[in-house]
Amino acid sequence: MADGAVGYGSGFALLVVLFVLLIIVGCACWG
Repeated sequence: MADGAVGYGSGFALLVVLFVLLIIVGCACWG
């Protein structure tokens, strides 16, 4: 249970980080 929660949390955090990086790169290209 705990390991599953940690795995899900880290996976979600990684997804958020990748999404933010995508936005930053997009803004840099548009700017």
